[in-house]
Amino acid sequence: MTQTPAPDAAPNAVAWPQPANSLYPALADTLSGSLTLFGDDGYDAQRRVWNGMIDVLPAAVVRAANTEDVAAVLAFAQATGLPLAVRGGGHNVAGNGTVDGGIVLDLGDLRGVEVDPAAGTATVGGGATLSDVDSATVPLGLAVPLGVVSGTGVAGLTLGGGVGWMTRSHGLSVDNLLGADVVLADGTTVHASAEENPELFWGLRGGGGNFGVVTSLTFRAWPLPESVYSGNLIYLGDRFENALHAFSAWSADVPDQLTTIVSFLVPPAEWEQGDDPIMAVGFAWAGEDQAEAEAVIDRLRALAAPDAELVQQTPWLDWQSAVDGVFPHGSRAYWKNTSFNSLDPALIDVLARRAREQSWRGTGFDLHHMGGAFGRIPEDATSFPVRDARYWLNIYGYWNDQADDEHHTAFVRGLSADMEPHAGGGQYVNFMGAEDPIQAAPGVYSGDKLARLRALKQSVDPGNLFRRNHNIAPGTV
Repeated sequence: MTQTPAPDAAPNAVAWPQPANSLYPALADTLSGSLTLFGDDGYDAQRRVWNGMIDVLPAAVVRAANTEDVAAVLAFAQATGLPLAVRGGGHNVAGNGTVDGGIVLDLGDLRGVEVDPAAGTATVGGGATLSDVDSATVPLGLAVPLGVVSGTGVAGLTLGGGVGWMTRSHGLSVDNLLGADVVLADGTTVHASAEENPELFWGLRGGGGNFGVVTSLTFRAWPLPESVYSGNLIYLGDRFENALHAFSAWSADVPDQLTTIVSFLVPPAEWEQGDDPIMAVGFAWAGEDQAEAEAVIDRLRALAAPDAELVQQTPWLDWQSAVDGVFPHGSRAYWKNTSFNSLDPALIDVLARRAREQSWRGTGFDLHHMGGAFGRIPEDATSFPVRDARYWLNIYGYWNDQADDEHHTAFVRGLSADMEPHAGGGQYVNFMGAEDPIQAAPGVYSGDKLARLRALKQSVDPGNLFRRNHNIAPGTV
């Protein structure tokens, strides 16, 4: 029985059409994993995603146990007309891992990680998190370039790009992806790599979840000390302009081994930094020579002495989870982002002014220093949108009280608007929020890259089954 498709996003609607009850037992009979329906025990826990602002009611949630379960759910979604959401770690800020009135395909049980130290590779299940991967690789002296919050799903992070603490030293997550197993819209499983299905492999590396369900990913894993030289140099509000000018000059020629993320926020109470906004220059050194790292950081101290600092050798597992408490599960979250190429005086004035306006806990923004290995990847080697950006700005809100929604989202939108005259045009799908998530791709990709992505979409998903994302519509032009 084919049903009229439910809307992809109609918060808390319960009048959506459902397949005949007889179809659900038939689906359940084909599954090795579990099926949870609206109204079942445990349904509320199964439907939740990380972003507490995304409060929708799927008709059903399937926890897949294998690729056969994935194929069965795709066939069921197409036969019934139910909209489909694919969930890895569920950490996507736009809430694309769930869908109102539809079916959620949850990969959270596919979390296995196999490390081959001799080959320097790690093969990761489609539901694995950063913590799963780091816990498997670190004891072997290896690390995969991933993100900065340990609960993030590896698959979703990677399909969008994968920015983290190894971006300058080893590139994005997609730059280290060697291959992936993908279940396509027609239920077939294919392997994508430089040798097999190379066009699909190209599209997966930055094109988001548009082309299929990725059930396994194989990455290059790099030698990394179990503890890394890392920390934060902290500047108070009256120092923001001076510190940013110093950072701009200093970051122009730092070695690739150093990745930095500059954060502006009122710090959480447990940080013991008070209630005023701070600028924290966070850094991690992906190299063996601590003396060289210390000399590099000393150059920044000489340009702008910090008001406080915490710098030390830190176990990689601890560093990778250091900001988990800032973004707890259930946070109400709203993000925007942009890229740009220089920290000129006018831009510094915008950032410093906006940072000082934050007299509350619940918003912030991060300035990611790009370049290095990231910038040496040719523009057309992957589908990631922009390679020549020197900086990427992620503007975020994270709070618990619904009463703060209007005020905090207004701050994020306001800073985003202020950045438009300075923006370089790059948008990163993993930093995009729930606002207008559908058909966002033309604002992310451009020109030949967008045309190539649309042609790939036409070949592997002409019916746009995988549309609950920052969508690339199928087409030939």
